[in-house]
Order: sequence, then C-alpha cells, then structure tokens
Amino acid sequence: MAKRTTRLLIVMVLLAGVGYLVLWVRQHGFSALEKPSRFEQFLARHARKIATPSGARELKNPYPATTENLASAREHFAEHCASCHGFDGRGNTVIGRNLYPKAPDMTDAQTQNLADGELYYIIHNGVRFTGMPAWGGEDSPEEIWNLVTFIRHLPGITPEEIQRMQEAAEAGSHAEKDKGSHTHQDRPGAKPHKH
Repeated sequence: MAKRTTRLLIVMVLLAGVGYLVLWVRQHGFSALEKPSRFEQFLARHARKIATPSGARELKNPYPATTENLASAREHFAEHCASCHGFDGRGNTVIGRNLYPKAPDMTDAQTQNLADGELYYIIHNGVRFTGMPAWGGEDSPEEIWNLVTFIRHLPGITPEEIQRMQEAAEAGSHAEKDKGSHTHQDRPGAKPHKH
C-alpha cells in the first residue's frame, strides 16, 4: 500500500510540474531574448554531462600542441567557429549573444575544466537544443582534436593572434564571395543565358 501511495504521489508531482510548465510557456512563450534561469542553466550543464558518454571523458588528445597544429586550428576556428564564439572565444558576437542559451565563454572555467574527450565529443557530435552543430561529418578527427588544443589556448590568446584570425576570416569571406560571383556562363560547358 505504501508503494502505491508513493507512486501516486510521484505521478501527481510530475503532472503538477508539467501543468506549471505548460501554463508558464503559454504566458511567456519561448523567446531566445530572455536570459536562461539558474534552473535552466543547471539543467543544461548537467544534460551536457549526461549526454557525453563516460568513455569520452577518458579520451586524451592524441595530437601534440605544436606550432603548426595550433596555427592550423587558429585559422580553422577563425573561419568556422568565430562567428558564434568570437575570435577570443568569449562568445561576444551578434550570433553568440543571441543564441539561447548564449554561446559559452570558452575561456571560462566551465569550459576549460572539461576533459579533452568531452570537448572533442561536443565539437564532433554537437549539442541538441543549442546552437552548437555537429562537425564530425565535416571535419576530420585531427582537425577537431586541434580545435581542442586551440580551445585550451584561448585563455592566453594574444592580440596579435586575434588580428591574424580576423585577417584569415576576411580573406576566407572574400574568397567565398569571389567563388559565388561566377555566373553560370563562367562554368566550362555552360550554355549562355538568354535574358
């Protein structure tokens, strides 16, 4: 009888919680402009830990933090990651500030205290219900591990490195614009358009 009462009590508490959530959402909506509550932040941090397999935490970066690997990762970060995370990794960009939850400050202890394997897993697999996409289908394991090395480097990044990253990103965007500016007629074997 006590088990049945306990189960009934648990079900009632869960239903009350769901009912409260439904009422709250109907009144407030799901705006990304609001700051996440402490409870949401707590849930997000723990959901990330729960979603990361325990084996990932044990993985160590197999690539050394050489000058070449760091330079390659810096360029990759500038071209692919800085739009959300910023060149300094603090997430203070138009996109980073307006995500819900906001892009994390990767120089902060909450990110820096993650194991190498956790960072790798997050970059490779992404994080659901956030703006963090999965890059495992686009980037090689070596590229992702080098990004882990670069994330470890972010707390000590220099203004000169940030300047180089900005220049690399600008050069990359100019190359993309040039690639996109070719018309259909510029492609070999293309038939001319009649306007």
